[in-house]
Amino acid sequence: MQIYLAVTPAEAQEAARFRCSLAHVAYCIGSDSALLRQNLLLQTRGGLLSVTDRDAPFIASPERLSAAAIRECGRRGYSGVLLDFEQSPTPDRLAFAETLARHLAPRPVYVPESYAAASGTVSLVCTAVSGGSFLQYLQGAAAERAGAGKLALDVQRLRMDFTLPARSGEGRPLSASEFQALLDQESPSVFFSQDLCARYFTYTREGETHFVLFDDADTLQQKLQTGTRMGFSAAFLMYPEVRDLLPRLFPARRT
Repeated sequence: MQIYLAVTPAEAQEAARFRCSLAHVAYCIGSDSALLRQNLLLQTRGGLLSVTDRDAPFIASPERLSAAAIRECGRRGYSGVLLDFEQSPTPDRLAFAETLARHLAPRPVYVPESYAAASGTVSLVCTAVSGGSFLQYLQGAAAERAGAGKLALDVQRLRMDFTLPARSGEGRPLSASEFQALLDQESPSVFFSQDLCARYFTYTREGETHFVLFDDADTLQQKLQTGTRMGFSAAFLMYPEVRDLLPRLFPARRT
């Protein structure tokens, strides 16, 4: 399984110290179906082209945008494209994903889980599971796509606070500072959930019991190992989310 760190141009040099490939979050969609590049170093080579659709206009010509992405892959030696799309699927974006996947093959085009219907693409599966079984969740996703080889892991770092009983199954996301403050204040006993492949602790405040589920380097490593054993094609980690864990997750390159 190929592991990628998603990085902005400002983060790329620091992230390159670790034994991971990089997905360069440096591209967006402009008017007239143009591919725009943002502050990328001239010497950048290899990894993936990552393009966002944030504030992007309607893609009038999926062919034109696809051709621009393929030319950029050729210039920079990119081995594929990550479509970091935030908007819900629309016909123009689906057409672009399918057109790009058709012309870029056999190089992969990775798409959000909501774009799984785009033919020829590799869809992401989020690892931030807060209920049931992590393994069964991945097995179910693989069964729906006729195998894990057409899937990649979207490795999201869990930090979630649930007020019990959590009937909705939804908790409150914690920022890094909020999570650390909670640890410092409560000094809790921490346990490991084999089913969720995550750590957890409980605490009581104002008469309510809270359940906090979170990832650390060990749980993320186990999730990556599970994906590797199952045959997932790739895994993506957002550099800012895991920056403090990288020395434990991946060895640094020799200098």
